[in-house]
Amino acid sequence: MTTPTADLSAAGVSIWLDDLSRERINSGAFKHLIEDLNVVGVTTNPSIFAAALKQGESYASQVGALAQAGADVDQAVFDITTHDVAQACDIFAAEAKRTNGADGRVSIEVDPRLSRDTAGTIAEARRLHAKVQRTNVLIKIPATVEGLEAISATLAAGISVNVTLIFSLERYRAVINAFLLGLEQAKENGHDLSRITSVASFFVSRVDAEIDARLDAIGTDDAKALKGKAGLANARLAYQIFEEQFSSERWQVLKSAGANAQRPLWASTGVKDPTLPDTLYVAGLVAPNVVNTMPEKTLEATADHGVIEGDTVTGTYDESNETLNRLDAIGISYDEVVEQLETEGLDKFVASWTELLETVQGALDAAKG
Repeated sequence: MTTPTADLSAAGVSIWLDDLSRERINSGAFKHLIEDLNVVGVTTNPSIFAAALKQGESYASQVGALAQAGADVDQAVFDITTHDVAQACDIFAAEAKRTNGADGRVSIEVDPRLSRDTAGTIAEARRLHAKVQRTNVLIKIPATVEGLEAISATLAAGISVNVTLIFSLERYRAVINAFLLGLEQAKENGHDLSRITSVASFFVSRVDAEIDARLDAIGTDDAKALKGKAGLANARLAYQIFEEQFSSERWQVLKSAGANAQRPLWASTGVKDPTLPDTLYVAGLVAPNVVNTMPEKTLEATADHGVIEGDTVTGTYDESNETLNRLDAIGISYDEVVEQLETEGLDKFVASWTELLETVQGALDAAKG
């Protein structure tokens, strides 16, 4: 008997957990996830760290030491988050070795307040990488227009990158171009391309959440028939772009020099609409050479009752284009939606970062007595 998560892995999907906390690290919980649920990597973001730090207890000792040392809140957050990520990297080091660095990866995001600051993002990416000091860390950089140059520059320095907050197909093409440019520069700089890894995090459920709300507002039968379809269609068309771009002559030159393709990563795969299947963005996005980073609830649902029926992406491109065309025909602007989602995504991360700073400041103040 195989399991749904084993079936996913066999189909070419790497399962990463979208959660990290010191409590999870200290409890040994990752052992079960790795051995029983086929988890081979971890992602985190400001919202996840804010939630973890609110628990507080497992961080008390380090917060106390930081308070004694006179650390300010920004330094404390930097030290706390990089400590967790470094420990998680050690836990997943065996997976990194087993997969030649493709998996076993742990992501840490640059301060989201820098998302419109190219130079600041580059500097922070280097600082995070130097602090964690693990070969299997991924530095997360948002795919803003300002972030594209930072992505290339970070890769050019030989640092592996998780490009995050991608919503639009046009921006995804720009991300791939930034990746290729970064690797070309890394090659010129003398870096071993085989040691550089990247993923492109394409967000799924947030697309449906926004578009379905607009469909409800329209309220026609045609509109209702399109609910729950846009997120999958958008992601599947992203995979078509992945297939095209990573069979190009430009890519072949880098591949022959040892480069690893930048895999699509399905992010925001927790289903927000309770009327939709809770494994929709897992079972519906099975394809070779992708990552699906799941919140624990989605991972457990997949393990419990997920039905994995092989590749559900390749060959769906005409149908996916038709879905987006129908949305346009009833008055939903794709460009407007994806622009709004990027803005909201950045705002949410900044709000979570602010919450994280406030939580840590409170803990520092309490530790000082």
